[in-house]
Amino acid sequence: MAFCTKLCWGRSTNRKGADKKGTSWRIFSLKELHSATNNFNYDNKLGEGGFGSVYWGQLWDGSQIAVKRLKVWSTKADMEFAVEVEILGRVRHKNLLSLRGYCAEGQERLIVYDYMPNLSLLSHLHGQHSAEGLLDWHKRMQIAIGAAEGIVYLHHHATPHIIHRDIKASNVLLDSNFEAQVADFGFAKLIPDGATHVTTRVKGTLGYLAPEYAMFGKASESCDVYSFGILLLELASGKKPIEKLGASMKRTIVDWALPLARERRFHEIVDHKLNGKYKEEELRRLVLVALLCAQSGSEKRPTMLEAVDYLKGEAKEKFANLENHELFNPENQKSAGYAEGLSGTDESSEFILDDKELRGAAHSGTEAGHLS
Repeated sequence: MAFCTKLCWGRSTNRKGADKKGTSWRIFSLKELHSATNNFNYDNKLGEGGFGSVYWGQLWDGSQIAVKRLKVWSTKADMEFAVEVEILGRVRHKNLLSLRGYCAEGQERLIVYDYMPNLSLLSHLHGQHSAEGLLDWHKRMQIAIGAAEGIVYLHHHATPHIIHRDIKASNVLLDSNFEAQVADFGFAKLIPDGATHVTTRVKGTLGYLAPEYAMFGKASESCDVYSFGILLLELASGKKPIEKLGASMKRTIVDWALPLARERRFHEIVDHKLNGKYKEEELRRLVLVALLCAQSGSEKRPTMLEAVDYLKGEAKEKFANLENHELFNPENQKSAGYAEGLSGTDESSEFILDDKELRGAAHSGTEAGHLS
């Protein structure tokens, strides 16, 4: 892993768009992480996924950490480990999860992050905290804007630009103030200057994948925009990206929400757990921006900069035009949903399914969101 050390630790973190939070990270010893996690004790486990497990730990200075431990060493896993450390070493923004350091001893590969006490957005929408009603409307808007600003940094301020490729609810972590922290950069790609996209093997989560990426492996910033649109609909409605209607029938969240938005029935989209406590104007803005982002045609989607302006209400004239967009014309009954992308997906592609994450969450008693 010497190549990773040279790659990551030789760079300055003072980049455009970075905030003032901690700018240093280091190499941890395996002994130190064993001590912090009580020898990776089962009681310290926050969750697990296909890559391995995440553990809570406490360092000698009292600070809390989350330690991502790869299950099985392989050349492929080692590369994903190196990519995540490299990406995390490049980025510093208040809405991107900070790297505390890493450990690479023998065949052990571990990444150390700040621990997020409110776990992931997934845990509040569909997991262990979903019945507690902690996500009021104000927090949901805060999370939407914070996550968007983190992705804006990746797309527009990081050098070179970065595609996340796995924007989803379990990869949006929440700090003690419910501020969003976009996490998990194991699938991220650096985009060379002047390139419009990269063609790559498909990785990500069903329900969040843009059609052009699922079908042809074309990854671009616009793919993240699509995933973010799905995330916004999930945040507004409390529904999963793909809903089972029967033994063999499924419906995407876009196919469900778009007809309601066209008929301006936004009150039927909002999460019933809010008990009607939300701002109608903000809900309308959130849903329309979500559907604009989640269009099938990549060329029709806004940039993340535009999405942030819409969400903040700073583009009122543009938003007025957005409400009259052809996508939201009640007479336009052709769905802009995701079903076409699903039917064209190569069976050999690698996906990580939400159901597996939720089963792991139920098993461990918590869904940390630190999972691939």
